[in-house]
Amino acid sequence: MSSQKIFIAIAGNIGTGKTTLTNMLSRRFGWEAHFEVVADNPYLSDFYQDMARWSFPLQIFFLNHRFRAHQRVTEGENSAIQDRSIYEDANIFARNLYEQGMMSERDYRNYLDLYESMVAFLNPPDLVLYLRKSLPKLKEQITLRGRDYEKNIPDDYLSNLNRYYDDWMSTYSLGKKLIIESDDLNFLKNPDDFELICQKIVGALDQRDLFLDSKVSAR
Repeated sequence: MSSQKIFIAIAGNIGTGKTTLTNMLSRRFGWEAHFEVVADNPYLSDFYQDMARWSFPLQIFFLNHRFRAHQRVTEGENSAIQDRSIYEDANIFARNLYEQGMMSERDYRNYLDLYESMVAFLNPPDLVLYLRKSLPKLKEQITLRGRDYEKNIPDDYLSNLNRYYDDWMSTYSLGKKLIIESDDLNFLKNPDDFELICQKIVGALDQRDLFLDSKVSAR
C-alpha cells in the first residue's frame, strides 16, 4: 500500500450492514476501523422506549463520541475507516427527531450550534460511502440481528431516516461520495458482491496506485 493516508466513512440507516462492511474493508485494505458505540451506549435502550425523553442526551453522546473518533483518525498516521460519520448525526438523526416532534426546538438549536462549532475543527473524509437500502430490507436485517431494543422501531422512523439520507447525499460536497444500492447485495456471504464494492471504492477514490498491492485489480 502507498504511504498516503486515506479516510473513509461508511454511512447508512439502521440495518444496512455498515459495521459488517467496515470490518471487511478494514481487513481487506489494512485500514484502522472505528466503530459506532452500541453495546456501551448508556442511552440507546431508553431512547427506543421513549424517544422524546432521551433524544437530546443520546444525540449529544453520539456527537461527542464521533467527534473524538474523527479526531483520532485525522490526527493518526494510518488510513482508517469509520462506521457512521459525525455529519449523519446532525443531517439525519437530529433533524429527524426535531421534525418528528421528538426533540424541542430549543434543544435542536443548541445541538446544531454545538455541532457546527465541532465540525469547524475537522477535516472531512476522503470518501463517504452510503449504503442505501429499502425499508423492507432494513426491517429484515434488523429482525435477523435480534437486538431487543430495536424490535419496536416504527416504520415511519426508518422511512424518514432514508429520506433524510437521500437529501443529505444529494447536497453533500465536502469530499467524494459513493452511493451503493445494497438491496440485492450480500457482501458478507457473496464474495462477488464484496469485490464489486471494493472496485467501486477504488474507482471513486481515483487513487488506484494505492491499491496495487491488494487483491483488488486495477481494471
